[in-house]
Amino acid sequence: MNLIYNSDNFSVIEYGADADHEALRFGGFEITDKTVKREWFIGGPSALNFRNDVTELIAGEPSMEEVDDFLGQYHGLVTQNVYLH
Repeated sequence: MNLIYNSDNFSVIEYGADADHEALRFGGFEITDKTVKREWFIGGPSALNFRNDVTELIAGEPSMEEVDDFLGQYHGLVTQNVYLH
């Protein structure tokens, strides 16, 4: 697990590939939207697509606002409330 992005609005944790777990076969990403206190997980082949999109995005040296806008496109996947312990 590796924190790859953190702003006031979002954080992204990357999980390495794990052949023993189908959801992590291609690795995965846990994205937290801090503004609505929700998170979602992108795994399987979708993780490959997300990784490719992120690679393309960062090649253009985007601002934090541009990265946040990019992550905001994934709001349709938001499923889990974030609870503090």
